[in-house]
Amino acid sequence: MTALAATELVVSGGSTAASASDAPPRTTHGPCQYTQTPDEPAARPVPLPPDPRHTPSHGTVDMAVPTSQGPLPLRLDRAKAPCTVQSFVHLARHRFYDRTVCHRLTAYPTLKVLQCGDPTGTGEGGPGYEYKDELPVDLPPAPSDPTGVRRLYGRGVLAMANAGPNTNGSQFFVVYEDSALRPNYTVFGTVGTAGLKTLDKIAAGGIEPTTQDPAPVDGTPVLRTELLSVRPSCRP
Repeated sequence: MTALAATELVVSGGSTAASASDAPPRTTHGPCQYTQTPDEPAARPVPLPPDPRHTPSHGTVDMAVPTSQGPLPLRLDRAKAPCTVQSFVHLARHRFYDRTVCHRLTAYPTLKVLQCGDPTGTGEGGPGYEYKDELPVDLPPAPSDPTGVRRLYGRGVLAMANAGPNTNGSQFFVVYEDSALRPNYTVFGTVGTAGLKTLDKIAAGGIEPTTQDPAPVDGTPVLRTELLSVRPSCRP
């Protein structure tokens, strides 16, 4: 995972080890086309998601996410990002996110997010596959950006981290204060009211200082935040 700039987020990477096989990556045959990433193997064993011809694209899925700092309920929106929701629910059902630590908190003036979803806790781990972007088209311009390039990822937004176009995997971020980003990150849901209180608590705890930077604005949260489990709270 490469470091982010103060005005642009959120990248998730994987290992750079050579592939153990010369076979071409497997890709599912439905509209989402989940594709194996042999050079970036899964941080935890998990199969490719189902990829039906008619991917569900209506309705919402509520996810119960208890954390070590309080509840973080999520509502996934299939209309906004059907392939992303399908993948997220698949990973949750395979317990991919259970007992994982949110490894990154940012506190830039225009970027305030908590990033989670890597079982390794390093920012390098993923599910062993990637899939296409489902980029937002309805976000308003960010008031802090006079160029009009960046968009408002508002407080409570749930979005995918990535390492470039069409590299979505398992890492995601939640926005605890309005942030300004290029619209390069798939929005697929929102954080519930109780979750916003949890995010405020985590953000108020700050970021772990390092010997190089005693007052960082990007790094490990002081309040260790572990996703205890991630499960649909109702049948999707």
